[in-house]
Amino acid sequence: MTPPDVNSESSPGGAAAKPLPSDAFIVVPVRNTVLFPEVVLPITVGRAASVAAVQQAVREQRQIVLVLQRDPENNQPGPDELYRLGTIANILRYVTTPEGGHHLVCQGVQRFRIDSFVDGYPFLLARGLHIAEPAPTGAEIEARFMVLRDQVRQVFELLPQAPPELRQTVEATTSPGLLADLAATYLDSTPPEKQEVLEAIDLVVRLDKVSKLLAHRLEVLRLSAEIGKQTKASLDTRQREALLREQMAAIQRELGEEGTNKQELADLEKAIDAAKMPAEVETAARKELRRLQRTPEAASEYGMIRTYLDILVELPWASPEQKDIDIAEARRILDADHFGLEKIKQRIIEYLAVRKLAPEGKAPILCFVGPPGVGKTSLGQSIARAMGRKFVRVSLGGVHDEAEIRGHRRTYVGAMPGNIIQGIRKAGARDCVMMLDEIDKMGSGVHGDPAAAMLEVLDPEQNSTFRDNYLDVPFDLSRVVFITTANMLETIPGPLRDRMEIIALSSYTAGEKLQIAKRYLVRRQLEANGLKPEQVEIDDEALRRVIENYTREAGVRNLEREIGRVLRHIAVEVAEGAVGPKHVDAAQIEKILGAPRFENEVAMRSTVPGVATGLAWTPVGGDILFIEATRTPGNGKLLLTGQLGEVMRESVQAALSLVKSMAATLKIDPALLDKSDIHVHVPAGATPKDGPSAGVAMFVALTSLMTGRTVRSDTAMTGEISLRGLVLPVGGIKEKVVAAAGAGIKRVLLPARNRRDYDDIPEEVRKSLEFVWLERVDDAVAQALQD
Repeated sequence: MTPPDVNSESSPGGAAAKPLPSDAFIVVPVRNTVLFPEVVLPITVGRAASVAAVQQAVREQRQIVLVLQRDPENNQPGPDELYRLGTIANILRYVTTPEGGHHLVCQGVQRFRIDSFVDGYPFLLARGLHIAEPAPTGAEIEARFMVLRDQVRQVFELLPQAPPELRQTVEATTSPGLLADLAATYLDSTPPEKQEVLEAIDLVVRLDKVSKLLAHRLEVLRLSAEIGKQTKASLDTRQREALLREQMAAIQRELGEEGTNKQELADLEKAIDAAKMPAEVETAARKELRRLQRTPEAASEYGMIRTYLDILVELPWASPEQKDIDIAEARRILDADHFGLEKIKQRIIEYLAVRKLAPEGKAPILCFVGPPGVGKTSLGQSIARAMGRKFVRVSLGGVHDEAEIRGHRRTYVGAMPGNIIQGIRKAGARDCVMMLDEIDKMGSGVHGDPAAAMLEVLDPEQNSTFRDNYLDVPFDLSRVVFITTANMLETIPGPLRDRMEIIALSSYTAGEKLQIAKRYLVRRQLEANGLKPEQVEIDDEALRRVIENYTREAGVRNLEREIGRVLRHIAVEVAEGAVGPKHVDAAQIEKILGAPRFENEVAMRSTVPGVATGLAWTPVGGDILFIEATRTPGNGKLLLTGQLGEVMRESVQAALSLVKSMAATLKIDPALLDKSDIHVHVPAGATPKDGPSAGVAMFVALTSLMTGRTVRSDTAMTGEISLRGLVLPVGGIKEKVVAAAGAGIKRVLLPARNRRDYDDIPEEVRKSLEFVWLERVDDAVAQALQD
């Protein structure tokens, strides 16, 4: 080989400062290239050190060692950043370009393992070991050689553009190692993978590595070819369908038959014109209509677009006409539909008056909170009647997916709008009265929090641009009258509760239940059971017996069921041919309904020391609560039973500590407290109980136990206590007092700081009870214990 003239221009490739050792090789680091023995490859060098090394090798007609560097981004790799195994190469040709490029053609000779580097030269110089190619012996190598050759042939079949010379070279190769090196050279794999093949000296290992890489590449090529065939077949099918469809249209035109979908599309366009949509919504609708016109009827997307447009045109987009609200008629409707609830009805009248005077104003969201069966849903229906608007009810109980409120995106199969838009579509009016029932029973799951989605719906500042995921266009909810219902406020998130005006509905008294039964329930059950008013009559005493002995609830739902049972008994007699009007009195109630389910237990439970009657609040109304205490010889331990919560347990401990501190005042022997174990039990042990409001009852029961004085059987009490002996205020006074009156209590002991709740108590209950206001626990002992 004749070396080129490298001294014609100054470059780092000048003569080395000292002669090169004869046993050392010039090392040229390369990026992303691995040279195998017997393979010819073009190499481009650009780094100053590499150019100097190549020019020195050309000048002295020396071989070089090409070694792959580990980091291709490193411009000055040192010995530690190179692989230790490279390839000795002959430089067949070296060419420089006018632009300053340096190109050489190298032929691999032999694998070379670097042992050490020689310092003191402007380029890398290394000593090492020549690795000879192992001789192919054994059936294992021969079998792997045949498999590898077969894989290479399959690659050539899948790559028709492969050079014929390469095919001939592979077919003529009889050396397994050379075939593996050739395949690795032209294989589309990463440089580290090729380096692994170069470092595989053992032929079995090398053949297996290359075979594995080829197998992966073959699978990719097969899949690519298959996908290409499918795509071509799909395009051919579409072209054929388009041609057939055009021919069909031509045939229909010749026969005078127009496609049915043309008339449907024309009707849809007219419906969009008549819907009076806002500009943004109409633009979106017409865009989808154009898509529908271009979509074949047989395509699955056709049905999705058609459903979307049908929903859009069915929604009430136009601004509703202003309807005058007759306040006198509204008051008459509320009085006709509901007995009592004077404060609630007054608030509703105020709400309607404001809507009449300021129809464009942002009215508050009313939230009716109360026990089941007190008429929350029917109040919403009455408001709709009073306003002359359509009523729609949306049940939120058990909703745990945000998409139930906002809707699903149209990318999902079977997607539909959320409950809010569905309700408005059902009502057919943008100014309907929408009752969001059981808003306190929404949950949250993996698909989002529906309560968070309700924030926008119930915010008058935001709901004018409510965006449903399915519609994907804004919808104005500001004209919708939202009314919500709940049994408990505690489970409603704070931000959502803040957007609503809370209107509390409390339990009905026995007198109110009697009037509701006479005015509404009996008439409704007569119609439900096919009876006429002249066929049966239920007197007041019979209804009162049903209320007192067969129902114990805050509302009237169970009362209506029991009245239905009585009327079904009469319906059987009428159906059997009985003539004449049937009169149901109190004596017949027990025969029809069986033995009474509830009885007055106050006198029976309060005739022994250590038993006090407390008052409790529950989500379904008030209730009476019995506190029972007993003592046994012991060492001052306290035992609590009855599924008491942590707060109530602490209340008992506070009451006992207060009794001990006031032992002298209460005339209790302190030694008796130290030598007794006290057991406090609250019956109905299967029902969990908690709260501090039984503190006074706990104190009175313990005082009664230790003094031997019984608690008056006609007295019930509520209130929280402090260790200073103060009686602190509690909540739910109205419900508790109503429950006390219903249970036959005559006197109630209440915290003095709850006097503000006295006006909320129904007048009928106030007349039937004696109220005692407590400042300290001493007042409770004086008023509750008998001499």
